[in-house]
Amino acid sequence: MNHALSPSFCFRTLAMASVCAGGLGWPLAGLAQSQPTPLDSPSVLIPTPTTWRLTSETWKLPDNEKMGMVGGSMLFDVNQNVKLGLGTYGAMRGNRGGFITLGLAGEVQQRLSPSLLGHAGLFVGGGGGRGGSSLAGGGLMVRSDIGLTYETGGYGNLGLGISHVSFPSGVISSTQPYLLYEYPFYSLLGNGWSATTPDGKRPSSAAVSATAQEFSMVMRSYRIPSSVVQDDGKPQHRSLQLLGAEWLSYLDDRWFMKLESEGAMGGQSNGYMQILLGGGYRLPLTRSTALKLHAAAGPAGGGRVDTGGGLLLDAGIALQQNLTQRTALELSVGAVRAPSRSFKASSVALKLNYQFGLPAVTSAPVAWDALGGFDATPLRVRAVNQTYFKDDPKWRSNYVDRSVSNIGVQLDYFVSPNWFVTGQGLGAYAGMAGAYMTGQLGVGGQWPVSERWFVEGEALVGAAGGGGIAVGKGLITQVNAGVGYRLSKSLSVMTTVGQVAALNGDFKAKVLGVSLGYQFTGFAGK
Repeated sequence: MNHALSPSFCFRTLAMASVCAGGLGWPLAGLAQSQPTPLDSPSVLIPTPTTWRLTSETWKLPDNEKMGMVGGSMLFDVNQNVKLGLGTYGAMRGNRGGFITLGLAGEVQQRLSPSLLGHAGLFVGGGGGRGGSSLAGGGLMVRSDIGLTYETGGYGNLGLGISHVSFPSGVISSTQPYLLYEYPFYSLLGNGWSATTPDGKRPSSAAVSATAQEFSMVMRSYRIPSSVVQDDGKPQHRSLQLLGAEWLSYLDDRWFMKLESEGAMGGQSNGYMQILLGGGYRLPLTRSTALKLHAAAGPAGGGRVDTGGGLLLDAGIALQQNLTQRTALELSVGAVRAPSRSFKASSVALKLNYQFGLPAVTSAPVAWDALGGFDATPLRVRAVNQTYFKDDPKWRSNYVDRSVSNIGVQLDYFVSPNWFVTGQGLGAYAGMAGAYMTGQLGVGGQWPVSERWFVEGEALVGAAGGGGIAVGKGLITQVNAGVGYRLSKSLSVMTTVGQVAALNGDFKAKVLGVSLGYQFTGFAGK
């Protein structure tokens, strides 16, 4: 694979803006520049310490039921003692497959010895799953924890601790031990937006190299055998269509790690969602054609799909054909299986790939002119609250007169000073719609009214389901218009109004939103 980028306009924008639509990714990085460098005329950038974290714990539910949960988060150092980021939790053991939440995470830590850290964290998010409002209430989840982490060196970090999980409007309240694994690395980010671009005049020996990445928009179809039943024992519909996104990060020229998130948008299982983490191998056949092998696992369920405790196993093979230097089409076939229950399916997916590179950096400061092989990419992350208000009497199956509040994150990539592409992931936390989640992609525009005030509009499409919301097969559209105010060169607040509706269901709601936005600069290979 040729890693030198010559970006295609639309694929780069989708790649930079859509990763958060599945509910995972790195968008809160802009909030965590530990030593911000103004980007009007920078000399050096300080890489931001970044951490991928996996946790495992078992929650105690009413009637002595237990639910094994796996958590995943991405945290960015604000300073030596504070981290901020995104997190998600999903059921993997028990009988609650499809119980998934998404939210914001923070942590304080203190070094106790050269290799031992103490830490205390807080997660606030929304979601739920099998059990609906009787278990998760409105969906608000609060998790606090305290623990120890041991730094092993080149193999990542290991840790343990005690966590407490509560759904204040539901019935879950549980204290339990947990185990964790962390993989630390560095991200190159700038505080605010750059008015210049790296010129690359530094000698080539000092130039920053790129690590190969691949972003894909995914449309997938499951063909389900007749032996599979729903979680209530009734016959399972024989097909299921999914829409989502996939991110690959290459470890070398052949081996890669992957993360994907997809939700139902066709069939009769709206609310089904899967988040899969895995790896694979890419074998070039010609200069433009390659075979890929992959295996992955993660939490999945919802929509009455019989995944048992929630663990889903996935394996497959794909043929990838480059269309241009940086874009490709990929046809993938494979199989998925829930080992604890009846669900299994053959899988066919069509993926639209964009191949690019990110700076390979360590803790050492990076000179601006050493980034000549990269373009500065203007990004914005928004921590957002959106509240749905009834706009159709059949918009939900129960509590029809109650509004539904959602918490989530939006990531925007500005392709010009006025236009951006966007991705968002949201989960319900109030309104007795626990388990409702949505992931969407779209485009938007922003226009200044004065030095600080601006107006904005956006249109999105995506998958949604759960919580008794009448989304039909799961495909929804949303439009928003808003007014914003810049608090500084990096921070802004915005209020929006809009409408969201299912394309083949009764769901239709007015939307009131409020968000806190942070502008930052990423770097993508040319």
